[in-house]
Amino acid sequence: MQNRFVAAVVAAVLASAGAAQAQSVNVYNWSDYIHPETVERFTAETGITVNYDVFDSNDTLEARMLAGSSGFDIVVPTADFMQRQIAAGVYQPLNKDLLPNLSNMDPQLMALAEVFDPGNEHSVIYLWGTTGLGYNTAAVAERMGDDYEVDSWALIFDPELAAQFQDCGIAWLDAPTEMFPAAMKYLGLDPTSTDEADFEAAAELLNGVRSTVRYFHSSQYISDLANGEICLAVGWSGDVLQAAERADEADAGVEVGYAIPDEGAHLWFDMLVIPSDAPNPEGAHAFINFLMEPQVSADIVNYVMFPNANAASNEFIDEEILSDPTIYPSDEAREGFWTLQPYQSRTDRIVTRLWTRVRTGQ
Repeated sequence: MQNRFVAAVVAAVLASAGAAQAQSVNVYNWSDYIHPETVERFTAETGITVNYDVFDSNDTLEARMLAGSSGFDIVVPTADFMQRQIAAGVYQPLNKDLLPNLSNMDPQLMALAEVFDPGNEHSVIYLWGTTGLGYNTAAVAERMGDDYEVDSWALIFDPELAAQFQDCGIAWLDAPTEMFPAAMKYLGLDPTSTDEADFEAAAELLNGVRSTVRYFHSSQYISDLANGEICLAVGWSGDVLQAAERADEADAGVEVGYAIPDEGAHLWFDMLVIPSDAPNPEGAHAFINFLMEPQVSADIVNYVMFPNANAASNEFIDEEILSDPTIYPSDEAREGFWTLQPYQSRTDRIVTRLWTRVRTGQ
C-alpha cells in the first residue's frame, strides 16, 4: 500500500512541467525533530532528494516566511504562529488528493487543530506536546529532599525556591509566548489573556526571578540537561525527554525528569505546511504523505519522544512511550492545558517591549 501511494505521488511529480526541479524538496524544521533515517528513507523510496535545514524559534521561522521567497517547500510552524501566517497568505492550501495517508490521522486531534486552520485546509499535525519543567533529579533531591515532587511552576517563579537552583543553572525558553502565559497561569490569571495589565504582572513576576536564570535559549537546554550543565529548565516535553535519554546513554550519573505543572501547561501543535511560493509543491506533498505513513510516523515518535496525531501509528510506538503520561497526558491532566491564539499587532508590541525588559534584566 505504501509503495503504491508513494509511486502515485512521484508519478504526478514527474509529469509536472517542473519535473527536473521536482527531484528535490527543501525542508525547514525544528532542530532535533526527526528520526535520523527518515530523510534517507524518503529519498530511497521516491528518488527525491531532501535539502534539510533547521531553526529553533518560531520568530526565526516567521521572519523567513514573511520576507517571502524563502525557497522552502515544507516548513513546520507552531499552530498559533501558523494561524496568522495563513492570514498573511504565506501558505497554500493542501491538495488532499495527493495525501491519501490523511486517513491515518486522529480525527479528534485534527479537529482541535482546526481552531487554527479551519478544515485543516493548509496544514497537517506533525507532532504536539506540552511546555513544562525539565530537571536534574539529583539536584532536586539535594536541595528539596528525596520526597519532593516537581509539580508546580513555583520551582522557577517563587524567588526562594528558584534561588536554590541558581548555582546549578536554570534555563528559560527564549520564547515570550511560552513564558508570559505560564507566569500568568501561576499568578491565577488567564494564560490566554491579551490584557496589558496581565502582561505587566507576568513581566514583574519574571523580572523578580530573572537573576536566577543562567540563559535564555530554545534548544541548548537539551544537551545541557543531559550533561548536567544545568539542573532546571523550562522546556518542551519531547526535548526534555530527549535529554533524559541522552543522559541514560551517557551513563555519567545524570538523571533527567520532566514534569507537567499542576497549575497547567501550554498544549501546542507543530504543523506541516507548504509555502505559497514553494518551488516544488508536488514534492512537498509527497514528503508530507510519507511522514504520515504509520511506521515512519512511529519511528519519529520513538526517536524524538514527542507524540504524534497519527492514530494508525500507535501499534508501532514503543509501549513505554505510549504509556508515559508526560508524553501522552491523561484526560485529567489535559483539563488544565491551554492553547494560544495569535496575538494582534498591538499585543505583539507589548510582548516585545516587556520581553526585552525581562531578557536584559532592566
